[in-house]
Amino acid sequence: MIDRVDVSSVLMQMRQVKDQLRTQHEQSINSAPASRGVEGMMRSDSVARPQSIGDVNRVNGDSMKVSGDNTVPDFQTMFKTAIDNVNENQKVAGNLATRFEQGDASIDLPEVMIALQKSSVSFQAMTQVRNKLVEAYKDIMNMPV
Repeated sequence: MIDRVDVSSVLMQMRQVKDQLRTQHEQSINSAPASRGVEGMMRSDSVARPQSIGDVNRVNGDSMKVSGDNTVPDFQTMFKTAIDNVNENQKVAGNLATRFEQGDASIDLPEVMIALQKSSVSFQAMTQVRNKLVEAYKDIMNMPV
């Protein structure tokens, strides 16, 4: 099991999927005959095949079956782990700052400042990931059916 999620790795995977979907959409628009119209473009037979997630196979023309590598954790687990890591970074930074303020001689100022910056950066990164997820959700919900 993965103990630590690299936020930049998750963002890179999200960008790859976005690029694959954009490429698929452009190909379906360019290859769709004019006689098929809007319905033909909506029922395009081409399917994006994410290489790192698994194969996507079309079944009966309408439903999709997804099969993949079970060693890769699902998105929910990765996201929860990332949130837990951000929370842990904030707790550690807060604890170090409190101990420094109380005069603990074993804690030095650079250590406290590094921990505070690390927690701040990880929180900002998680906030950006959340914002992108909310934006993606809104885009999907606003797509015409």
